[in-house]
Amino acid sequence: MKQVYNPYLPLWEYVPDGEPHVFGDRVYLYGSHDAFGGRKFCVNDYVCWSAPVTDLTDWRYEGVIYRRTQDPRMANGKHELWAPDVVQGKDGRYYLYYCPDDTIRSIGVAVCDTPAGQYEFYGLIKDEKGGVLGERPGDTIAFDPGVFMDDDGEIYLYSGNGPRTVKAIGKEPKASVVMTLHDDMVTLKTEPRPLLPTLGRSEGTGFEGHEFFEASSIRKIGGRYYLIYSSFTNHELCYAVSDRPDGGFRYGGVVVSNCDLFPGREGKPLACFGNNHGGLECINGQYYIFYHRETNRSICCRQGCAERVEILPDGTIPQVAMTSCGLNGGPLSAKGTYSAGIACHLYGKVTPTYSHPMAMLGRHPYITQDGPDYDPDRGGEPPRAYIANGKDGMVAGFKYFHMTGATTITVRTRGTARGTLFVRTAPDGAPIAQLPVAPSRDWTASTAALTPTGGDHALYLCYQGRGRLDILDFTLN
Repeated sequence: MKQVYNPYLPLWEYVPDGEPHVFGDRVYLYGSHDAFGGRKFCVNDYVCWSAPVTDLTDWRYEGVIYRRTQDPRMANGKHELWAPDVVQGKDGRYYLYYCPDDTIRSIGVAVCDTPAGQYEFYGLIKDEKGGVLGERPGDTIAFDPGVFMDDDGEIYLYSGNGPRTVKAIGKEPKASVVMTLHDDMVTLKTEPRPLLPTLGRSEGTGFEGHEFFEASSIRKIGGRYYLIYSSFTNHELCYAVSDRPDGGFRYGGVVVSNCDLFPGREGKPLACFGNNHGGLECINGQYYIFYHRETNRSICCRQGCAERVEILPDGTIPQVAMTSCGLNGGPLSAKGTYSAGIACHLYGKVTPTYSHPMAMLGRHPYITQDGPDYDPDRGGEPPRAYIANGKDGMVAGFKYFHMTGATTITVRTRGTARGTLFVRTAPDGAPIAQLPVAPSRDWTASTAALTPTGGDHALYLCYQGRGRLDILDFTLN
């Protein structure tokens, strides 16, 4: 039985900032490309993955589509390639828009005849006099470009970055902006205009508490324009909606948070968090929000996830929860082996914090892998993901499974831990199984009978005891 989990790409792949686009009968996933163990964002070349719109379990690696060194400004290979977007031009070709790291503050464009072929450097966004956007006096910082062609053929380019703290307000020329392009896809037709309010400039706008920070992503749905963006809180993707693409946007709400925080609800983060970036796409009649999560105690080791969303008749989008089965079309089967790396909730006794070693300080469980950064073009055995540093009070949550008929669970663990691993359908619920955990240097399996539990449920692995626990996977039968 074919299934797809969150993250939807292999667990050795780190493609954050996901922008999904349906071209023809396939959905193509563009994004940045982190390296496992990388100390900076987006240090790998752009790759693309795609899947048939009718089968989101079947993701195919399309290979490297654009290398950092192809941009003449980046020939030394020392710069990063930050979040891109792609649009099909009027000439039928595909145009990839990107910003390098913040030492190069202008937008590059590459072009290709096919959605996932070899893109070639095409040019920089310039005005009609040849001035490079982002380098002219008075320009705001070009950042995270989003691109969109409307039904009338007008080409809109979105960009921008905002302050994340009150202290940072006004220190750099930051803003959310929109502009239009000529049909050559690189020349400004209209100059950048302010779009969404940023921190310190939102009073009375309705965006208070969710001001624009970065990650502009635009879609047209039912005659309305939806701008997905990352707010200054960092962990949430919000949306703004308007009847036109170049202004009048009203705050809509949060679509997803990568630590499952819901505004207005009491509670704590359910995973260590960091920045978020993604896009909304309709695939075979169903809308999905693509976003990313942090791993490996790092903000530079991010993986793409996705969830089904509903757009209500009044145009609103209710916030969705993180799951382990986002693109699957329903709960996972209670038959088979599942990597611990698909946990959508992961926390301990200490409230989850920013995904960074200096913030986590060895107190939190985290997802990592047992080998170096993996390049499928070079072949070899890919690394395995696992949960590390589980301590007394650790909770690892997996949502959801169709539990009818499940009779046993087997969990493979290692570490210095001695205690009990309780299996629950809610973090504080009654156990439906319990497994003894003893110190082991190698991965060791433990099996227990499951209390019969029909229907669809979350599963939580909750550790109580001494020492440190790693979890590789679990098998349901």
